[in-house]
Amino acid sequence: MLAVAVVMFSACRNTTENNTGNQLPDSVKIVSLNGTVSEIVAGLGLEKNIVGTDITSSYPESLKSKPKVGHNSKINVEGILSLQPNIVVAIDKEVSPQLAAQFKTAGIKLLLFKQEFSVDGAKNLIRSVGDSLLQQAKADSLIKVFDAEVAFAQKQITGAKKAKVLFIYARGTGTMMVGGLGTQVDKVIELAGAQNAVTGFSEYKPLTSEALVKANPDVILLFEDGLQSLGGTQGLETVQGISQTNAGKNKKFITMDGALLTGFGLRLGKAITELSDKINEAVK
Repeated sequence: MLAVAVVMFSACRNTTENNTGNQLPDSVKIVSLNGTVSEIVAGLGLEKNIVGTDITSSYPESLKSKPKVGHNSKINVEGILSLQPNIVVAIDKEVSPQLAAQFKTAGIKLLLFKQEFSVDGAKNLIRSVGDSLLQQAKADSLIKVFDAEVAFAQKQITGAKKAKVLFIYARGTGTMMVGGLGTQVDKVIELAGAQNAVTGFSEYKPLTSEALVKANPDVILLFEDGLQSLGGTQGLETVQGISQTNAGKNKKFITMDGALLTGFGLRLGKAITELSDKINEAVK
């Protein structure tokens, strides 16, 4: 649910009206500091109101052309202020009290949302963004599509082999981390009918050859750009410990778009289906 109360905006001639009769002025300017939230705002029909985003906002493709205000972990406040937004939307854990205070001082309304890495959590996020931006009817429509896609995904994974999957976050060989329990990737692997090969720790830890051998995954999963940063499959195979795992011996490497895999938003059903299909294809 919302961590910040919704503001009722003053009426103007051109408005977007929800099913309760409340109105959002068409002139409202929004900056989004989270890719999943940006996708939901666009899905609600408000992409035209988005005047800036963080760099993780890459879907739909048209969002890539919006002015960027940095990564959600390192936001350019001056860049946001220059866009003169009425509203900034973000995930609560990604906005520091200091940043929130700067928005308040500037007279910008900050709407913060909780994100939980589950099917219900994704639905709650869609609902909260829709409610806060006075687009309840459109949020209802989005949730109907979401429910249908998740139901399809869950039907597809019934009876699938419970493969051990190891996720490696890579930004070149100098930055390689393993996704532990409780991470977004851990949760989506579970939803896809597989299991995280890592069981001994939570969050992310540096990749070591010892950890690789101990985990011994059937499949290794990376972001598409993560594998590219290693020089492709050949580069991954040279990483110490990879060749000693079942995944390495059998060349069972799969990739997905990072925003889709870890978003836990509108496209969660599609992410589950794609990941499940790729895992099953790798281990059949």
